[in-house]
This record gives sequence, C-alpha cells and structure tokens, in this order.
Amino acid sequence: MSLLPSRLKNLARQFAAIAALLIVGGIWIAAPLLMLVFAVLLTGWLLLTRGGGQALAIAWVGLATVPERLGATSVVVVGIAGVVGVLVALQAMAAGFEATLKAAGNEQTVLVLRAGANAELSSALDRPATTLIAQAPGIARDARDIPIASREVIVVANVPKRTTGTDANLEVRGVGPAAWELRPQVRITAGRRFTPGLRELIVGEGAQRQFSGLEIGDHLNLNNQQWRIVGVFASGDTHASEVWTDAELLMAAYRRNGFQSVAARLTEPAAIEPLRAALAADPRLRVDVETTRAYYSKQSERLTKVIRGIGTGVAVIMALGAVFGALNTMYAAVANRAREIATLRALGFTGVPVVVAVMLETMTLAGVGGILGAGIAWGLFNGFTVSTLGANFSQVVFQFQVTPELMLRGLQWALGIGFVGGLFPALRAASLPVTTALRES
Repeated sequence: MSLLPSRLKNLARQFAAIAALLIVGGIWIAAPLLMLVFAVLLTGWLLLTRGGGQALAIAWVGLATVPERLGATSVVVVGIAGVVGVLVALQAMAAGFEATLKAAGNEQTVLVLRAGANAELSSALDRPATTLIAQAPGIARDARDIPIASREVIVVANVPKRTTGTDANLEVRGVGPAAWELRPQVRITAGRRFTPGLRELIVGEGAQRQFSGLEIGDHLNLNNQQWRIVGVFASGDTHASEVWTDAELLMAAYRRNGFQSVAARLTEPAAIEPLRAALAADPRLRVDVETTRAYYSKQSERLTKVIRGIGTGVAVIMALGAVFGALNTMYAAVANRAREIATLRALGFTGVPVVVAVMLETMTLAGVGGILGAGIAWGLFNGFTVSTLGANFSQVVFQFQVTPELMLRGLQWALGIGFVGGLFPALRAASLPVTTALRES
C-alpha cells in the first residue's frame, strides 16, 4: 500500500512533464519570438548565476565525451539533419513555385475572364466582348490613345522534354501588340520578336531549358502547321515557361472565333473598382475581373498548400524517428554518466543544473544536425530548376528557393526535436536517487 502514493506521484510527474512539453512545443511553433526571449533569459541565467555555471560545467563535460560515443550521437545529428533537409527542400519547392507565379502579377494590371472561369484555359470571350472590355473606363491608354490591353489565346502543344524524351504540355500564348508594354519585364535575350501575321514564335528561357526542339531556327508543329522559332525571351516569372506568338494568327490556326482573356493595364490600382462596376453593369458581358497579382496568387495557392502539407507530414514522421533516436542516445548517455551525475549532486549540484545541462547537450547536437540539414538543402536545391503542371495543364518551370527564413524554420524544427528528445532523459538524470546512481556501473 505504501507504494501506491509513490507510483501516483511518479505518474503525476510524467503527466506534468508531458503537459509542459506540449505547452512549450506549441509556443515554440506558434510564437518563436517568445522562445527567443526565453533563450535570452536562459543565456543570462547560465552566465550570471551559480546554478547556470554548474549547468555549463556539466554540459561541457558531456560534450567533451561526444567523440567517445560518436556512433550514438551521430544517430541524433544525422537523423535531425535528414528531417531538416527534407522539410527545407520541400518548402523551398513550394516557395519557388509560388514566387514564380506571383512575379507575373501586380496591382497595376488586370486579367478579365469569362464569369466562373478559374483559369485562362477554361475561359472564352468573343471578339465584341473583348472590344468592350478594352474600351471600359479605368483602362490606361498609350501615347496614341490606344488602350493598353492584350486580347489573348492559350493553346497547349505536346513537345518532348529534354530529360525523358516523352511528350509534355507546353503552353503557347497568343498575345496582342500591347503585350510588350503591358509586361515590360519580358525582354528578348536572343534573336528577335515575332512578326505579327507570320507563323513565328518566341520561346521563354524556362521552356527552352525543359523542352527539346525549341532552339532558334527550329519549327514547332501547331495544329499541323509549322511555326518557326525566331527568338528567346526572359521574364523571371511564369511567362518564361511559355511560347508566344500573334494571337490573331494562333486563333485562326485553331479555327477559333474568340479569345480567352484580356490582360490590361489600369490607370491606377484604385481604378479596378470602377472597371468592375462598368463591366458588371453592361448586360452584354458576364466576366470576372482580378488583378494579375490576385489571379496568379490563386493559381499557386492550391499546389503550394499540397507541397507544404506533404513536406510537413513527411517531416513530422521523420521527426518522430529522430526523437526516439535522441531519447535512446540521451538515456544511454545519462546511464553511462549516472555515477558522475550522482557524485556532482552529492557535492551540492542541484537538480535544475543537471536538467539544463542534459538539455543543452541534446540541443547542441540538434542544432548541429539542423545546420547540417539546412546547409545540405541549400547546397543541393537552391536554384535547382524543375517543372510541374500548372493551372492551364501546362508545364510551369520554376526554381527551388531556399531562403534564410526556411533555413531558420528548419533550425527551429531541429531544436524542437532536440528539446523533446532531451527532456525526459534530463528529468531522469535529475530524479535518479543519489544512492542508487552511485551503485550503477
């Protein structure tokens, strides 16, 4: 019967430890700034107090013995490095895709689609409708008093990829004369612009890197017609994944009698509301108007959420394995140093410095693993070019972006894993009876 209260106390301590772990973990994820404040306070305690000095001394002894147990500690470092590397790489993929699409938009330009269409490929606008849209209030005009609006057509061509040789979807965009003024970021890097009225194409640099047969002088088959490539352009956004040509000629080649979108420049960002009102009031039109920034943000939102969700899910599964690896390693380290810790406690070292020392050792190993994983992700994937299927069922070429923010997030995960993996061994080291620990080998 006397053992029951003791067991209940141990159970209560375990529940309290788990609750504290969940609370601190939640704060760590939701409010990292609070954890930064905590880290500053902890540093002050370590440097300015007697207990902190004791903790540093114990931690230093533990870290000095790492070479003697290199195999066990490498499990922690490599495991956490793998978690951080996978997490940062997949998040960098999502960030690169999102940045590439968003770079194509701004608040000064709008895209007009058929009402209810969620992408250009599913939209349809007849010629009279596009004329009404271009003449609507709020659309900017050039020096010749011509609306800065481009009536555009999208088709998808099957072109073999360089890497596999298998066909993939390449987006061909037919644009109007105002497209160059509407998108000043598009610049010719080789060759020349296409000539309106001729079967000529210009190719985005991203598309040229991903697909074969898109060099200057090559011909592309579009609806059983041969179109000659005369130039290459760069844009730094999703348009670099496209091929451009004259909209009127492309529409005729595919026997279409209408366009799919109208891209236009506003007189000012605030002019979008009068434009929306004017187009909504016209009974001949049923269209939706969005800024290009809003449009491309929506196009990237779904895929980036999927990529980030997969990345986080995989990282969580791997993190569980890393936590167990850290637990095993630190429990073994505490067991091997049981006599040493008991001796220190017998000499007057309190339980708190022992807990902090074990946590510092684990967090240091976790930090090394986090830095290693983030560094590997940056070295292997930053600027790495890939392509994926976009909203128009065509390949969007983009680059991974391993940003400092993502690397810090990876380090945050690493330290969180180290915290979880070191907490229970630290509590074990501090709660082990001195007499029992002195008898352990």
